Amino acid sequence: MRPTLYDFAGGEAALLRLARAHHARCLADPELNHPFSHPGQHPLHVERLAAYWAEVLGGPATYSTEMSDHSQVLRTHAGNGDMSDLGRRLVRCFVEAMQDADLPDDPDFRAAMRAYMEWAVQDVLEHEVMADIDDAMAMPRWSWDGLQAPAASL
Repeated sequence: MRPTLYDFAGGEAALLRLARAHHARCLADPELNHPFSHPGQHPLHVERLAAYWAEVLGGPATYSTEMSDHSQVLRTHAGNGDMSDLGRRLVRCFVEAMQDADLPDDPDFRAAMRAYMEWAVQDVLEHEVMADIDDAMAMPRWSWDGLQAPAASL
C-alpha cells in the first residue's frame, strides 16, 4: 500500500518547507505579490497553510481541530474576481516550490501534487460567492488518485 502524499513528501517538516517556498515564490511574482503581502494576512499564514496542506494530503487533522475549516478557507478566497491568470501563476509557483523545498522528485508524486493544486484553484473559483459556501464544510482529502470525496460530503 502506498503511503499518503503527506508521508511520501516527508511529513510536517516537508510541508512547512513547501509552504515557505511557495509563499516566497508568490511574493516574488509581480501579480501574486499583492494578495500574498496584504496587511490583513494572519501572522502565522505560512504555518497555517502547511497545516492545511498536511491535513488535505493525509496528515494529522491539526488545521481543522486547532485552526479553522475548509469553509473558512473558501470564504477567505471567494469574491476576488477573475483569478484565472492568478490561478495559473499560483500552480506554477507551487510546482516550482516543490523543487525549492526538496520534495521527492518522483513523477507520480509530482503529478498528484500538481493535480491537487489545480483542483484547489478550481475549487476556489467554483465558490466565488461567499453565500454559496456551507458552514463547516469537511476538509477535502487528496491522494495519489485524486479527490477522495467531495468536501461537502465528507
